[in-house]
Amino acid sequence: MEQNIQPVPRTHKQAEKAYDNMARWYDLFAGSEKKFSSIGLQMIAVQPGEQVLEIGCGTGHALIELGKACQGGSVSAVDISEGMLRISRRRVHSAGLDGIVTFHKGSAASLAYPDDTFNAVFISFTLELFDTPDIPIVLGECHRVLRPGGRLCVVSLEKVESLIVKAYEWGHKHWPELLDCRPIYTRTCIEAENFQVISEKIKVMWGLPVAIVLAQKV
Repeated sequence: MEQNIQPVPRTHKQAEKAYDNMARWYDLFAGSEKKFSSIGLQMIAVQPGEQVLEIGCGTGHALIELGKACQGGSVSAVDISEGMLRISRRRVHSAGLDGIVTFHKGSAASLAYPDDTFNAVFISFTLELFDTPDIPIVLGECHRVLRPGGRLCVVSLEKVESLIVKAYEWGHKHWPELLDCRPIYTRTCIEAENFQVISEKIKVMWGLPVAIVLAQKV
């Protein structure tokens, strides 16, 4: 099945540079992702007092919702791009959540947190940015830092056999800097790393399927 998922040609360093360059403009063309992230936030249902991690926090929109939901708890945010983190910090500060949300620049393939730290991990339009061999590493790190019974919610472009997905994948192959996400088998990837799927929703964005998967550490 992995052979059907397109590879990611750029290195982590190239991805970091690309997102640094686009950070100030990111919200102008990523607005269509917000409603799918919002569904994921509803599904993960963060509760007061919980410890939460967002991987690939981008410009920080989800951090505001997570920070408000976890009253008495905390939110940790990870992103490879200092440009993205800079905007997130400003957004969090404006929302009065400085004491709740903390930031770390780094890769999800090597999370700087101890085992069993978090009640919930949220990943929105980020997992599909990793090359196929890195996806199990990232999900393994999520499993490691989650507490027993902890929740994982992933929002991702979903791989299905359709003409529009094939057309998009052709575009990704030829213009990977422009179409940097590519569809993956979201649920299958998650279940392969010892998570139990609780619920799954498939939505459509510009004709492309989006999977929103809620799972639990087992």
